[in-house]
Formats: sequence, structure tokens, C-alpha cells
Amino acid sequence: MKAIKAIVVDDSAVVRKHLTDLLVGGGIDVIASASDPLFAWNKMQAQWPDVVVLDVEMPRMDGITFLKRIMSERPTPVVMCSTLTEKGCETTMQALAAGAVSFITKPKLGLKAFLEDDSNGIVAAVRAASRANLGAMLRAQPAAGARPGGTGVGGSGTSVTATRPQPMATAGVGTALSETTDRVIALGLSTGGVQSIEALLTRLPRTAPGIVVVQHMPPNFTAGFAARLSKLCALDVVEAKTGDRVVNGRVLIAPGGRHMRLKRSGAQYIVEVFDGPLMNHHRPSIDVLFKSVAQHAGRNAIGVVMTGMGDDGARGLKVMHDGGAITAAQDEASSVVYGMPREALKHGGVQDVVSLADLPDWLMRSAQASLRQVA
Repeated sequence: MKAIKAIVVDDSAVVRKHLTDLLVGGGIDVIASASDPLFAWNKMQAQWPDVVVLDVEMPRMDGITFLKRIMSERPTPVVMCSTLTEKGCETTMQALAAGAVSFITKPKLGLKAFLEDDSNGIVAAVRAASRANLGAMLRAQPAAGARPGGTGVGGSGTSVTATRPQPMATAGVGTALSETTDRVIALGLSTGGVQSIEALLTRLPRTAPGIVVVQHMPPNFTAGFAARLSKLCALDVVEAKTGDRVVNGRVLIAPGGRHMRLKRSGAQYIVEVFDGPLMNHHRPSIDVLFKSVAQHAGRNAIGVVMTGMGDDGARGLKVMHDGGAITAAQDEASSVVYGMPREALKHGGVQDVVSLADLPDWLMRSAQASLRQVA
């Protein structure tokens, strides 16, 4: 196979050296490194890389500005680097929204040891980025000024009708029943998911069923991610905490570094956030969420495996399918990375294959279909 060509752009000489050594050791050809974007741009003109590994905060030009220049002049997969700080998280979210495929979180302490650890996922992230469907990622970015909860993603002729925001459902006292018609939508995403979930949620109405999401992210990132999404769409998007209810118009995102599972309290659905071992190399894990949804929501649930690398979610979606849930996988053409949807298909838990453009309409139709099944 042809070697992946990468360039490392970071203002730290130590980071550049260790990242280069790590990538070369993983079979990736590092054709150049640079201390800032201006030096990098000149080197890229001589030999264009397959993947750019890009720091966020650098002298002369910041990483987001450079990322936008790359995407506007010659779209190329970019993996961002960021430290685990509040400011760094916000900047990285902006970078992902601007077109970065994924990000690497650099610890403030123990950086050298982290970069020398070949199990840190950096090589895998660069390999996944080299296979990314940039066209799908760029198409997934909502048009500037798009109204939350408006028409569908576009490109397929399907749409979700804009709905006036409705008051969020509230829990009644003493109304728990042995059966419930509440719907639960469970979504699992990884690489490319930041852009895709934004494209989806900004096109769902406030009346959408309660949504629980696992997006593979490290600690400290999901709170800012949820806050950003909440500003962009008609839905209330929050980082989940134990005891949060799953209700219409609300999206609960699993905190980075912690698992989330669905539980039942009478006729109400709530989530529990907890620590635990890695599952499929991830925490939070999609499989952990999906299996709990299958157990507690059964045929009241709708599950979708979306863009991402690896196989997390494939087994859980099969359990949901076998329990009577309506299930789907994102199609290859609209997936930034098709690994997880492909594995879900292989495991036999996929009822429908749906494009990102069609997914808002599919979810709302599925919610109505499952409602009729129970009614």
C-alpha cells in the first residue's frame, strides 16, 4: 500500500520531534514539519501531504485560520492538536466545525511520555483521516444562517417541516405507568461526528423525541460541544449528568471520559453517568449506551450508528434491533469515515441505510411509526 504522507505543524520542537518519531514508527511518511502555518504552507507547496497534523495556538497564524485556508484552497484531511484546557476545548470545537477531521488531546503534564506511547491513538487518527470522505464532511456543514429546526439537510428532496418551538415536556407527579409511549433516539458517532451531529440536530424540530448521544470525545470537551450545539439548534442540548430525564426536545450527550446508560424510572426514562473500564477502546462507549437502551426502552427506541472509525456500536445496535427497536446506519457516501456503519451492517443489526441528508426526516417518520405500534 502507498504510504500516507503527513506534515506536522506545531510551535514546540519537542512535540514536532516526538510526533514525527511516533508517526514514522507507525509506518507514516512524515514529509515535513514546521513551527508555524506560514512555514508549513511553503513546504506544502513543494510536496502536498495526505494529512496535516496541526496545532491550535501558534505564532504568526493560528491553527483555525490556517485550517480555513487549507479547506478553501485545497481541502485536505486535518487532525488538530489541543491541550485539555477550557480555552483549548472551545478553539478545538471551532476547528472541528471548520472542517478538521478529528483532534488529538495533548496533556499539559506528561506530554513526552504521552507522545512516546504508541497506544495513544495518534497513528490511528492520522490513518483514519487519510481515508476520510472530505466531500461528505464539507457537505455536512450547515449553511451559514440556517434556521434551527428548519428544512432538511438537502440534496435528496426530503425535508423536515419547520416547527415552532414548543415548551419542553415536564414530569408529572405520580404518573409513572407500567407502559410508556415515550420515544428514545440513541445516536452513536466518532470520527466526523462533530460536523454530522450538527447537521442533523440543526434540522430537527423542538418536538423531536428525546435523544441520547455518544460522541467519542475525551474529558473536558463535551460540555463546550453541547453548549455550542444548543446555541445552533432548536433543541436543548446538554452534557448529561446522572438523573437527567430523556424528554422531547432535549439532547443528552455523554460526558467525555465517562459512560452513559439509559434507565427506567416508572414510565420515565433517565440516564446514569458512571465510570468504568474502556469498552471497545472507548469511554464513553456506544455499545454501553445502546445495550442499556435495548434493555430499558426496547421497541420504544430508535438507534442509529453514524460516521466513525472502528466497531463501537455495532453489537449494541444488534441488541436493539433484536429487542424490537427501529435501527439504521449512515450510508457510506455521507459518512466521513465509514468504519462503524460498515461494522453495524456486518453484525446484522441494521434495518435501514440512510444518508445524512435523509436522516432528520427518517427519524421523525420512525418516531411516528413506532408510536403507532404501541398506541
